Amino acid sequence: MLSIPDALVLSFLPGLRPGAALAIARRGAREVLARPGDHADLLPPAAARALAGGEPWRRAAAEERRAALAGVHLVALGPGYPDWLARSSDPPPLLWTRGPLDPAEGERSLALVGSRAATTEARTLARAMARELAAAGLVVVSGLARGIDGEAHRGALEAGGRTVAVLGSGLDRMYPPEHAALSEALVRDGGALVSERPLGAPPTPDAFPRRNRILAGWGRGVVVIEAARRSGALVTARCALEEGRDVMAVPGPPSWPTAAGTNALIRDGAALVRDAADVAAELGVALQPLVRPAGDAMERALRSDAPSTLEDLAQRSGLPLPEVLARLCEMELCGRVRRLPGPLFVATS
Repeated sequence: MLSIPDALVLSFLPGLRPGAALAIARRGAREVLARPGDHADLLPPAAARALAGGEPWRRAAAEERRAALAGVHLVALGPGYPDWLARSSDPPPLLWTRGPLDPAEGERSLALVGSRAATTEARTLARAMARELAAAGLVVVSGLARGIDGEAHRGALEAGGRTVAVLGSGLDRMYPPEHAALSEALVRDGGALVSERPLGAPPTPDAFPRRNRILAGWGRGVVVIEAARRSGALVTARCALEEGRDVMAVPGPPSWPTAAGTNALIRDGAALVRDAADVAAELGVALQPLVRPAGDAMERALRSDAPSTLEDLAQRSGLPLPEVLARLCEMELCGRVRRLPGPLFVATS
C-alpha cells in the first residue's frame, strides 16, 4: 500500500490526525503527497506547508540512509507489515525494526502490560505467565518498560519463546537504559524490537500513549497484570477494546492502589485471569507443562519438615535476597511453598 519513501515522508508530516496514514494509503500516497492542496481533508495546513517546502522529503531520504547504516529494517504499511496491526484503525505508516517480523503472527500474539512500579508479586506473576504462554507457542508482546514489561520479556526468553518489544523512542535511544542488555538478548534469541519513531527520537511523554495503540493492535488481546487507576496500561486496554480485541486483567486486593486499575477493568467487563492457565482458557490455547531443571537452588534450600526464614534461604541457596523473594513469590503462585507468619516459608512437598 505504501512505498518506504512515501511512508517515511508521512512519518515526518506534522499534525496528521489518527488514522490519516491509512486513509492516505488507500487514496494513493503518491497522489496525495504530490498534490496536497487537493487533499485538504487528509492533510492539515501544517503538513501541506511542510510538503511545499520539501523538508519531509529531505528528512525521509536522510533517515533511509541512516537506517541502512545502523542495520535497522524499515517496514512500510503493505506487504511484510504485521497483519493484525494493519487491520487496526490507526496503524503507523512505517515501522523501524531490529529482528524478524512475521506478518501472520498476530493470531498467536498477546500483549502483557502493567505498572512500572510493580509489586514483587505482580512481577513474579508476569514472568511466570509469559514463560508459560511462550512455551505454548504464543508471541509475548510488551513495551520493554520497567516493571511488568521487562518481566514479561524475560519470561518469554526463559521459555525459548518469541517476544516483541514496542518502544516509545527511536531504536537507538534505548529506554530505560538499563534494559539495553535485555533488548540485545531479545533480538539475539529471535525476537524483535519495533518503533514507529525515527532513529534518535527521545522517549518523550507523548510518545507512550501512541506506542500503546501498537501494543493493543499487534495481536489477539491484552493482559493487564497490575495497574493503578491512572496507569498507562489502561490506555493500552482501552485501545484494545476499541479495536475489538480481548482484554483480560489480574485482580488484586481492593485496598491496594496498585490494583485499582485492574479491578476497575474487571468491573467494566474485562475477563478475570489469575495465571497463564486462565489466559490460555480465554484464548483456547493448550499450555505445555513446564519442567524446572533438576537441582534448582531454591528447591534444595527449602525444607518441608521445618520452616525457614528469608536469611536461611539466602544462605542455603547462595542467591541474593531480591532473587530469593522473587522465587518464593513464583513458587507460592505455583503452590510449591507456603508462607507462615514471621515470615517463614515451608515447602509443600
